[in-house]
Amino acid sequence: MMSFRLREKVPAGPRKYETKFWLATAFPIFLVESFYFLLTYTDILILEIYVNPDEVAVYYAATKILALVAFVYFAVSAATAHRFAEYHIAGEHEKLERFLSDSIKWTFWPSLLGTIGLLVTGKFLLALFGEGFDSGYGLMFVLAIGLLARAGVGPVERLLNMVGEQKACALIYAGAFVVNLSLCFILVPYLKLYGAAIAISAAMIFESLLLYVVTKRKLGLHVFIWRKPA
Repeated sequence: MMSFRLREKVPAGPRKYETKFWLATAFPIFLVESFYFLLTYTDILILEIYVNPDEVAVYYAATKILALVAFVYFAVSAATAHRFAEYHIAGEHEKLERFLSDSIKWTFWPSLLGTIGLLVTGKFLLALFGEGFDSGYGLMFVLAIGLLARAGVGPVERLLNMVGEQKACALIYAGAFVVNLSLCFILVPYLKLYGAAIAISAAMIFESLLLYVVTKRKLGLHVFIWRKPA
């Protein structure tokens, strides 16, 4: 449908494909998404080595209930990414900073409210999975710390990708994955489910801290929900 509509509005002409440029731009973004999914599922995979399937099921239920909060991040990211590129290309630094500040607020406060709601109803929601699943209620509090840390910097990962800093973003996510993997092997044999929860939350805090530092240094932008008054 898009091609049909374009034929009516855009005259035919020569085509040029910037394959190398496209790959150089897209591959780091692909790595960001890859490391994100590795970060999301590493704890589950490591747990399967050290604990029985029933315990893994409890942990999985707790993580997936709280994963509902991540929809806020994805929604704000989808709605703001193109604006980041627009303001950056136009050189409108002040507009970019204000819009980024707003997007962080749009991410953090709904995420905080959603997290509180899920924690309040957590035992009931876990009980819906079956008998014994409510034993994962304490895990939800540990996992919530990491989710709120990520929400505290908003969709800054999309900002870095939109302004040409996708390589730095890929390195940050790779580092977070290594932290998660290392802590899982260190903590899970001793703390079991709580070890995995601590590992993923610590990795998210590490990731958020690096996103904050890199964005501050490379773009001169403050990317945290709380900031000192001007």
